[in-house]
Amino acid sequence: METLYLVLLVFHLLGWAVVFGGAFANLRTPKIVPGMVHGILTALVTGIAMVGLASAGVAGGDPNNVKAGIKLVIALVVAFLVITGRRRPEKVTTGYVATIVGLIALNIAIAVLWT
Repeated sequence: METLYLVLLVFHLLGWAVVFGGAFANLRTPKIVPGMVHGILTALVTGIAMVGLASAGVAGGDPNNVKAGIKLVIALVVAFLVITGRRRPEKVTTGYVATIVGLIALNIAIAVLWT
Protein backbone atom coordinates (compact mmCIF):
# COMPACT_ATOMS: atom_id res chain seq x y z
CA MET A 1 0.00 0.00 0.00
CA GLU A 2 2.93 2.33 0.57
CA THR A 3 3.76 1.98 -3.13
CA LEU A 4 0.20 2.96 -4.07
CA TYR A 5 0.46 6.00 -1.80
CA LEU A 6 3.73 7.04 -3.46
CA VAL A 7 2.28 6.58 -6.96
CA LEU A 8 -0.70 8.73 -5.96
CA LEU A 9 1.72 11.34 -4.61
CA VAL A 10 3.55 11.46 -7.95
CA PHE A 11 0.29 11.95 -9.86
CA HIS A 12 -0.87 14.52 -7.29
CA LEU A 13 2.28 16.58 -7.80
CA LEU A 14 2.06 16.22 -11.58
CA GLY A 15 -1.55 17.42 -11.51
CA TRP A 16 -0.62 20.55 -9.56
CA ALA A 17 2.37 21.12 -11.85
CA VAL A 18 0.13 21.04 -14.92
CA VAL A 19 -2.27 23.59 -13.44
CA PHE A 20 0.51 25.84 -12.15
CA GLY A 21 2.47 25.65 -15.41
CA GLY A 22 -0.62 26.25 -17.54
CA ALA A 23 -1.65 29.27 -15.49
CA PHE A 24 1.85 30.71 -15.22
CA ALA A 25 2.47 30.34 -18.96
CA ASN A 26 -0.77 32.18 -19.75
CA LEU A 27 -0.36 35.21 -17.50
CA ARG A 28 0.35 37.56 -20.42
CA THR A 29 -2.47 36.30 -22.61
CA PRO A 30 -4.94 35.17 -19.95
CA LYS A 31 -6.75 31.96 -20.78
CA ILE A 32 -7.51 28.60 -19.24
CA VAL A 33 -6.11 25.74 -21.31
CA PRO A 34 -7.79 22.30 -21.30
CA GLY A 35 -4.85 20.65 -19.55
CA MET A 36 -5.47 22.78 -16.48
CA VAL A 37 -8.91 21.18 -16.02
CA HIS A 38 -7.40 17.71 -16.22
CA GLY A 39 -4.59 18.68 -13.88
CA ILE A 40 -6.84 20.07 -11.14
CA LEU A 41 -9.14 17.05 -11.31
CA THR A 42 -6.12 14.76 -11.05
CA ALA A 43 -4.78 16.72 -8.07
CA LEU A 44 -8.16 16.64 -6.31
CA VAL A 45 -8.83 12.93 -6.79
CA THR A 46 -5.33 11.83 -5.87
CA GLY A 47 -5.20 14.16 -2.85
CA ILE A 48 -8.45 12.78 -1.48
CA ALA A 49 -7.24 9.21 -2.09
CA MET A 50 -3.95 9.93 -0.30
CA VAL A 51 -5.73 11.32 2.76
CA GLY A 52 -8.03 8.29 2.70
CA LEU A 53 -5.12 5.87 2.64
CA ALA A 54 -3.34 7.75 5.41
CA SER A 55 -6.52 7.88 7.53
CA ALA A 56 -6.97 4.14 7.11
CA GLY A 57 -3.48 3.70 8.49
CA VAL A 58 -2.17 1.76 5.51
CA ALA A 59 0.24 4.41 4.20
CA GLY A 60 1.52 7.93 4.66
CA GLY A 61 1.36 8.10 8.45
CA ASP A 62 -1.32 9.86 10.47
CA PRO A 63 -2.76 12.81 8.47
CA ASN A 64 -3.37 16.27 9.93
CA ASN A 65 -7.07 16.65 9.14
CA VAL A 66 -7.11 20.43 9.65
CA LYS A 67 -4.26 20.84 7.17
CA ALA A 68 -5.93 18.45 4.72
CA GLY A 69 -9.22 20.33 5.06
CA ILE A 70 -7.63 23.72 4.38
CA LYS A 71 -5.76 22.32 1.39
CA LEU A 72 -9.00 20.77 0.11
CA VAL A 73 -10.85 24.09 0.33
CA ILE A 74 -8.07 25.84 -1.59
CA ALA A 75 -8.07 23.06 -4.20
CA LEU A 76 -11.85 23.34 -4.59
CA VAL A 77 -11.57 27.11 -5.09
CA VAL A 78 -8.87 26.56 -7.73
CA ALA A 79 -11.05 23.89 -9.39
CA PHE A 80 -14.00 26.30 -9.42
CA LEU A 81 -11.87 29.05 -10.97
CA VAL A 82 -10.37 26.75 -13.60
CA ILE A 83 -13.69 25.18 -14.61
CA THR A 84 -15.53 28.51 -14.62
CA GLY A 85 -12.74 30.16 -16.60
CA ARG A 86 -12.81 27.35 -19.14
CA ARG A 87 -16.58 27.64 -19.60
CA ARG A 88 -16.61 31.46 -19.71
CA PRO A 89 -13.34 32.58 -21.30
CA GLU A 90 -14.51 36.19 -21.54
CA LYS A 91 -14.28 36.43 -17.72
CA VAL A 92 -10.61 35.39 -17.61
CA THR A 93 -8.25 38.29 -16.95
CA THR A 94 -4.64 38.52 -15.90
CA GLY A 95 -5.78 38.94 -12.29
CA TYR A 96 -7.99 35.85 -12.61
CA VAL A 97 -5.08 33.71 -13.76
CA ALA A 98 -2.74 35.30 -11.20
CA THR A 99 -5.23 34.33 -8.47
CA ILE A 100 -4.99 30.71 -9.60
CA VAL A 101 -1.18 30.88 -9.51
CA GLY A 102 -1.24 32.48 -6.07
CA LEU A 103 -3.66 29.93 -4.61
CA ILE A 104 -1.56 27.06 -5.95
CA ALA A 105 1.57 28.62 -4.43
CA LEU A 106 -0.29 28.98 -1.12
CA ASN A 107 -1.39 25.34 -1.26
CA ILE A 108 2.19 24.23 -1.89
CA ALA A 109 3.47 26.43 0.93
CA ILE A 110 0.95 24.90 3.33
CA ALA A 111 1.96 21.39 2.25
CA VAL A 112 5.65 22.05 2.75
CA LEU A 113 5.79 24.44 5.70
CA TRP A 114 2.98 23.18 7.95
CA THR A 115 4.46 20.44 10.11
